Amino acid sequence: MRFTKMQGIGNDYVYVDCTQGEPKDLAELAVRVSDRHFGIGGDGLICICASERADFRMRMFNADGSEGEMCGNGIRCVGKFVYDKGLTHKTELTIETLAGIKSLKLVVEGGKVSAAAVDMGIPQLGEVRAVTFQGKEYRGRPVSMGNPHFVIPTKDVKKFDLRIHAPLSIPNPVFPDGVNVEIAEVLAPDHVLMRVWERGSGETLACGTGACATVAAFVSQGLTEREVTVTLLGGDLHIRWDEESGHIYMTGPAVTVFEGEWPEE
Repeated sequence: MRFTKMQGIGNDYVYVDCTQGEPKDLAELAVRVSDRHFGIGGDGLICICASERADFRMRMFNADGSEGEMCGNGIRCVGKFVYDKGLTHKTELTIETLAGIKSLKLVVEGGKVSAAAVDMGIPQLGEVRAVTFQGKEYRGRPVSMGNPHFVIPTKDVKKFDLRIHAPLSIPNPVFPDGVNVEIAEVLAPDHVLMRVWERGSGETLACGTGACATVAAFVSQGLTEREVTVTLLGGDLHIRWDEESGHIYMTGPAVTVFEGEWPEE
């Protein structure tokens, strides 16, 4: 099985061309290839598949084998994968995901994609709330970007022990499907610092849907402007929440790390 290791500001996945058919037991495969000691290493597995509704279809699996609805950093790399490998010559693409069809605009430099802008859709915001689980109280705002997020404002992201919020990421009475947890600090009206604990993967260097959810939560509470740079452990994303359409747009890099072949067993 040929694969390509790619990353978007440190959010790294193993990418496989499945346009001619998908490997068996993708959940088990995701666990094996994601292992950073005995596998390829990554936050999960992303399969690029054929689609009857869009240019391509993306299936995204977390490192624990669970299938996610959407990955903002991952979908940018999907755009780079299909363009760089000649599967398309389009620079404007539609990608089918479990969170709906997303539109991409590719930035091409020297014949290769260096970045992409993604229409992430309209965020669905819940009310600011305090939830209690396993004797601990968590106060934040639920936001859906096609996948669930819980955005928690804080004053010192760098020193925060994010592991205390890890129980929320697995299915629980408060969030039956689990939730991605973002902690974020407003540095300026147009600049936010953020860390994330992702369902099925733990703390990752970046989360595109989480950055969008954080901006939506903060804008709705009057904490930031609508156009924001979100700084994550792996780098920066540019997030813009368009007031007229209600859509959130995310722009960031897409990088190929290496390619190889996964042996059949």
